[in-house]
Amino acid sequence: MTTSPAPLLGYPRSDGRVGIRDVVAVVYLVECARVVADAIAAGRDDVHVIGFGGCYPSAYAYRMLEQLCTHPNVGAVVLVSLGCEGFDREALARTVAASGRPVTTLVIQALGGTRSTVARGRAWVDATRARSARGRMVPFDLADLVAGTICGGSDGTSGITANPVVGRVFDRLVAAGGTAVFEETGELIGCEHHMAERAVTAELGAQIVGRVEKAAAYYTAMGHGSFSPGNAEGGLTTLEEKSLGAYSKSGSGPIHGVVTPGQPIPAPGLYLLDVVPEGPPRWGFPNINDNAEIAELVAAGSHVVLFTTGRGSVVGSAVSPVVKICANPETYRRMSEDMDVDAGRILEGREGIDDVADEVLDLLHAVAGGRPTASEELGHREFVLTYKSSEPTGPACLPTVR
Repeated sequence: MTTSPAPLLGYPRSDGRVGIRDVVAVVYLVECARVVADAIAAGRDDVHVIGFGGCYPSAYAYRMLEQLCTHPNVGAVVLVSLGCEGFDREALARTVAASGRPVTTLVIQALGGTRSTVARGRAWVDATRARSARGRMVPFDLADLVAGTICGGSDGTSGITANPVVGRVFDRLVAAGGTAVFEETGELIGCEHHMAERAVTAELGAQIVGRVEKAAAYYTAMGHGSFSPGNAEGGLTTLEEKSLGAYSKSGSGPIHGVVTPGQPIPAPGLYLLDVVPEGPPRWGFPNINDNAEIAELVAAGSHVVLFTTGRGSVVGSAVSPVVKICANPETYRRMSEDMDVDAGRILEGREGIDDVADEVLDLLHAVAGGRPTASEELGHREFVLTYKSSEPTGPACLPTVR
């Protein structure tokens, strides 16, 4: 970092983690309850809507919402149920309550409909906010943070500027005792052996190779790789080029483990998030857009997500702030209101990768201290959670926590 940072204060949670935000999560448990959830949250910057649209049970969606509702950036939870969906709302409420967070469950069919449920929910949020943790914040530092990263709207500049910047930031964060998570196995095809060489054990290295090979087989069966028409229009030429750019976000340090969606990161270090399900395709594409992957990074425990983009993106996220690092100087000049960092100045020779990494680290400290990101100021709280399957990884993938 380039300056002597001010002390950080965060929101203490009963599991020992500290939040950098203190939001109320309003959680719809079926699409039929989404409008009610939106109305409960309307007009409140500190009330975020997340949820699952499906009516049929989903173990994946349950694990995801369990982790999101008990995320350190979440201070209280409102569960909004229509009443006849297949989601186990009672079990989720028990988990949230056991974490020490205030929680209420609103069943629309039992409360008389839309208006009465919205009124009940808004009153509960107001009362809960009056008793929030804001008056008892505790000190923490960057070593207590989990940072995730994703690239979206990539172009030919992404792997030259913004992605290597994130790699340098991750190297420094992990060396200082922090935690970083990069994704995804479907965008790292061809880089698996490089990652295996960085694994802290040979067994973990073999797991990394196998999981990337699984992703390649999955995408082959789907007939479509993680390479969009927009990537090609932006100057990316091959899947190999995109993979190398994505790989550079991971930095150069040791890789300590692999986790899957809905699985929290168990210890400090650098982790790969494997987003591709086991077995043949059952649910379509592993993630239908960037927001679905951001949600998985947040569910892994990410306090903040570093989002690199060459062509430009406007998305943010519910629960955890998104920091936009723009790879292309022309895109930055055109879309600066949505960007936090201009990494394109590396391409123009105005500064080097380490200079921009210093800026990102300073910004990470400021965001952890409460400064809103561009997407937060603009009100972006996108969230996507669809049907999918995932199984938590075992000891071979988590050698440092045995």
